[in-house]
Amino acid sequence: MPTDSTIEIYCPHCHWEPDGGAHWQCRCGHVWDTFETAGTCPQCHYRWRVTTCPPKPGGCGVTSPHIDWYHGLDALVEELVEAALHAPAAVCCPQHES
Repeated sequence: MPTDSTIEIYCPHCHWEPDGGAHWQCRCGHVWDTFETAGTCPQCHYRWRVTTCPPKPGGCGVTSPHIDWYHGLDALVEELVEAALHAPAAVCCPQHES
């Protein structure tokens, strides 16, 4: 089974890697590490579809789709599909007659 270790997270423009710091601020004012929650604010639960690469810790300041920060997803999906194709079919219990 694939693991999260096959996925790398970095800016699609400058390749800056998040350092675990709270560099992103939500519209509600909460500041957090957006990659701990896949772009969802833990305070108001707003789901961000875009992420800006923070310039202060060394990023480029470019905004891009949040999903584009995750590299290696294609390989992970391919492994999951392959595993599902080779998994035994689920056996269902006979339905009770009324």
